[in-house]
Parts: sequence; C-alpha cells; structure tokens
Amino acid sequence: MFANNKSDFLNVDNHEEILFKDIIEFAYDGLVMVDTEGYVQMLSHAYADFLGVDQESSIGKHVTEVIENTRMHVVSKTGKQEVAELQKIKDNYIIATRSPIRKQGKLIGAVGKILFKNVGQFTALSKRINSLEVELKKYKGDFRERNKASYTFDHLMGRSPAFMEVKGQAKIAAKSDSNVLILGESGTGKELFAHSIHNDSRRAMGVFVKVNCAAIPAELLESELFGYEEGSFTGAKKGGKAGKFEAAEGGTIFLDEIGELPLHMQVKLLRVLQEKEIERVGSTGSIPIDVRVIAATNRNLEDMVSKGEFRLDMYYRLKVMQFQVPSLRERPEDIEILVNHFIEKYQNLMKKRVIGMSDQALRLLRHYRWPGNIRELENIIERAMNIVEEGEVIRSEHLPKEITGQKETVTIRPLAEVMDETERAAILSCLEMTSGNKSETAKKLGVSRTTLYEKMNKYGL
Repeated sequence: MFANNKSDFLNVDNHEEILFKDIIEFAYDGLVMVDTEGYVQMLSHAYADFLGVDQESSIGKHVTEVIENTRMHVVSKTGKQEVAELQKIKDNYIIATRSPIRKQGKLIGAVGKILFKNVGQFTALSKRINSLEVELKKYKGDFRERNKASYTFDHLMGRSPAFMEVKGQAKIAAKSDSNVLILGESGTGKELFAHSIHNDSRRAMGVFVKVNCAAIPAELLESELFGYEEGSFTGAKKGGKAGKFEAAEGGTIFLDEIGELPLHMQVKLLRVLQEKEIERVGSTGSIPIDVRVIAATNRNLEDMVSKGEFRLDMYYRLKVMQFQVPSLRERPEDIEILVNHFIEKYQNLMKKRVIGMSDQALRLLRHYRWPGNIRELENIIERAMNIVEEGEVIRSEHLPKEITGQKETVTIRPLAEVMDETERAAILSCLEMTSGNKSETAKKLGVSRTTLYEKMNKYGL
C-alpha cells in the first residue's frame, strides 16, 4: 500500500507536506485519496466532518468502511475515470468525480472529490435535487394518470354473436403491433375497444394518448401532433414543445375521427406511419419514434377515397388490422345486459337503489332503432334513474317519448334460424369462459366432443 511508499505519491519533506495538505484543505471541501487496494491515504477535514467520521483514524482504513456507497476502490483497480456521478450518502446525494492516479504510466491509486466549494452549497443543492426528484415523479405520475387506457376487454359487455366476433378480432389485434383501424357508428364504443387493445398489448405499461382529430383546428393539427421548435411561429413557446406522437413514445396513440383529417395532414401522417419518425414544425431534422397507431372513424373511408377526400395509400396503411363495431340495433340481445350494467353504475353514483326494469320497458328498448347506439342507451338509463322513485322498477313511463311513442313491431323469423343463432352464441360464450378448452366446453354444454366439433364446423367457429 502506498501509505508505506509515500515517495510514489508525495516526494516532499515534512514542511512541504504540511503546506500541501493546507492547500488541499483550502481548495477542496471534499477530497479523498486511496491506494491501489482501496485504503485511505488522505481525507480532507471538511469531507470527514460531512461523513461524520474522525479524519485521523480514517487514514489507513479501507475506503468502504469510511464512505457510504463509494466506488473509489473500483476506480483504483480499473483505472477508469468516473465523472460527475451521483452517490447517495446519509439519505442525500452528492456529485463526485473519481480519477485514477498514475506515475510514469503506472496506476498507484485514485483521487475522489466532491464537486462543491463548501458543504453548505452541497447541502442546498442536495435538497434541491431531492425536491426536483419529487416534482419529476409527481409530473410523470400526473402525465401517466392523464394518459392511460382506462378500459379492458372485461368492460366490453355483450354476448351476441356479432359482438363476440368483433371482440375476438380485437383480441387478436392486441397481440400484434400493427396499425389498427376501428370502424363503426357514433356511440358504439370504438374508444373502449382502443383502450382494451392497448391494455392487452405489450405496450400496456406505456402511455395511451388520445387525439380527437375533429376537435383540433386544422391550422393547429400539425403542431399538436408533431410539436414545434422555438421561434417556428408567432406565439411559439420558448424551447419549443413536443407533440402528441413524442408524448406517446413507447406506447399507443389513438387517433379518433381520423376521417376528419385534412388531406395535407394525411400526407404528413402517412410519412410518420411509413418512416416511423416525426418532424417538428420549424425543424430541419427528424426524430425517430416507437408508437403504435390505433385509428377510428364513423365515416365510410372507401366512399371518401372514391371521392378524393381520403388518400388511398393512407387508408391501406391504417387498415392493417381492421374491424367494424356493430351498432346496437344489430345486437338487440345485448340490450338487457347493458341496461343492467348502467342501472348498477348509476345506482352507485346516485346512491339510489332501483329494482330493475320492467319487461314492457325492456321490450320497447329492444324495438327502438338506436341512432345514438350505446351512448344514447346510457343517457336514457341515467334519465330514468333520475325520475324513478327509490326502490321502484323502471317502467315505460320513465322512458322518453321517442321510445314509448313507437309502434312495437315484432319480426318473425324461422324457429330454426333463432335456435341456430342461440346455439352458436352459447358455444362462443362457453369457449370464451373456458379459454378455448374444447373438452371443458363440451362437458359444460352437456354434449360429446364429436358433437361439439360438428357444431363448431357448422357455425364456422
């Protein structure tokens, strides 16, 4: 150890050594020197005070006994410098630099110093660092809280064959990382499908950023989606601003109402989808991104393409995975399930108990055309919950006139068709319940495996 070979380190007499130590103490508040084995050869008084150790008795001890979380012994062995590294000491952070000491090319130890002129400055900056850490965690938490997917496939309710088929397609899409295009009328639950796909994908831990393309003025769309650089236009923030795509890095961006996107923005978005990079407004460089795109629209994009309102290449780039969410009138057998769900939801919100809905009221709902789909149904149930008395049943008089004023028309279908539809739905539901286990499904349905396979082939399952 160089405690016994001081000439390797200081080739000076006692007077000069004392002067050298005074200079070190004056110049550095925190300084330590170790030999190649990591034993302390010098420790400044200010550093010893900060550590809460005795300066003299620390000399000759291994540095790991003196300094918490130190890496001085590592640097003295490897000879690799570590610059401005964070180090935790007594629940605070210091910023330290550790450098190897060489003499005539030979490694003889290492020197470490705190990058502060006095301990007071260190303490103040340490507190500031801790404060910034808390603020950063809060900011990240708030950002993630505002940009997260709230729904899963368990929130998608329905047992009708049409709905179960689309739900199955969405689950398949969740396992991929390709673009998804969700079609369907307003109020059918397209956004819920987007949330569920994200939450069932490998990006579930990432953010879920929602953008309503119809709600952003056309002149602001580019800067909102792709961000901008400082000074790129009047009113631009100092330092610029990241766009929605940058905010969604590592996660998913949901572009709702994609059919409302202007043609000039379709060109820019197409480049993002193809090149996987964005260019901020006013920038001359590109930024690579890792973002999955889920888009949705209630418009007929094929008609828009034929009219020149939507780019064909953009359409094909989006519809890698595409499915259409059925309207509520296409799944009347799901109305009772949804009604019970919304009654329970508003019972909890309103702290008001309701026994359910009468058969006559349910029958009226099943024969309504539902131009507003599930969103309209929820509004109707909320309205009824406000009108009905505590502990009563929701009856037809609690429903709006557009529903109670309609004529009940019963569509007669062949019995065999109704039975086939019911049988197919029962098999689908049981398969989902057993996670596709055919033996368990056959057992629960009370049929043989052979019969189950025949019926699955019959219904194309």
